[in-house]
Amino acid sequence: MPYRLLALDVDGTLLDPSGVLRPTVLQAVAAVQQRGVRVVLCTGRRFRSALPLAQALQLREPLVVHNGALIKEWTSGTTLHQCCIPAEVCRQVLPLLRQVSTPMAYVDAFHEQVDIVTEPLEQAHPFQREYLQDNLVHCRIVSSHTVPLPYGVVMISIMAEEERLRALRPQILQALGTQARVNLLINKNYQGHILEVLPPTVSKWAALYQLAVQLGIATQDILAVGDDENDLEMIRHAGLGVAMGNATATVKAAADYVTGSNAEDGLVQAIHRFILSDGTDR
Repeated sequence: MPYRLLALDVDGTLLDPSGVLRPTVLQAVAAVQQRGVRVVLCTGRRFRSALPLAQALQLREPLVVHNGALIKEWTSGTTLHQCCIPAEVCRQVLPLLRQVSTPMAYVDAFHEQVDIVTEPLEQAHPFQREYLQDNLVHCRIVSSHTVPLPYGVVMISIMAEEERLRALRPQILQALGTQARVNLLINKNYQGHILEVLPPTVSKWAALYQLAVQLGIATQDILAVGDDENDLEMIRHAGLGVAMGNATATVKAAADYVTGSNAEDGLVQAIHRFILSDGTDR
């Protein structure tokens, strides 16, 4: 039986190295949907920045954004699922993150035109400052974060050099223990890396699994494709986990199959092999 749900990471998977959605990918995803296979974007992106991709792909399913902290119906912006960071965790993690850069608190306030609550830009790491300047219209600047933060905070992150974030991560894990999930990811659209703090139960896979249950789709009928640490659980637990050729070594090791890179239309290769070939390679 062919796969019934295709779960796709965005940056490093769906998009090419320049961040472009290629016509070849558009065509392949359209062909998948014509076969009746459901397509779900599972991304660390904000809803607002994932929305144009859902529109371009003419998706029918909700979006999994902020690495699973939010599931949103993209045609209306309605939140179907939300998981927020407890105030006490925010209180503990904010001063730790400030050692490197000003914490960015991501909130679910799309209709209020607010995505990020952050402290003054001049206090941010230069890598992060560039990102914030590009997204300033959807930022709320506060003199200093107060707890509880306005709105529900689904993720807190900073951007900086990999070495500094890698050194900071153990401190946060030691302070928070099992109270949070901490991701260290390649920043594919800006310089450096991203350190993210999320609720402990949040992951792309947890949100994807919830959607699949609602749709009556079994785990073995899911094909998931990704490239970075935040894709690991979905790669491990899906019926077939596919790593991009540009994926990290850890993701490749966890995958059932490694396809070409996003510079080589690796996603298109995987789609043709495992879905459009009528599942003969399953």
